[in-house]
Amino acid sequence: MKVTVDVDCSPAEARAFLGLPDVTPIHDKYIKTMLEGFEGVGSAEQMETLFKSFSPMGDAGVRLFQQMMNIGLSGMSGTEKK
Repeated sequence: MKVTVDVDCSPAEARAFLGLPDVTPIHDKYIKTMLEGFEGVGSAEQMETLFKSFSPMGDAGVRLFQQMMNIGLSGMSGTEKK
């Protein structure tokens, strides 16, 4: 026997139901800080440096994200990138 239950709730309701903390204030502060940092950016190099400084794992996080994007894009095009 298979039983399926559909729950219609917002992300905030789901977090409260599961007992997860509300991190909205932290998220809002992070976004505000990022937007303030973008105000003086004029080149691609400056943008990359800014992203690396905001990345949770620094350079390693940015490289991991680039690798994931490359794998996804190569899968879409049907080519294998090495």
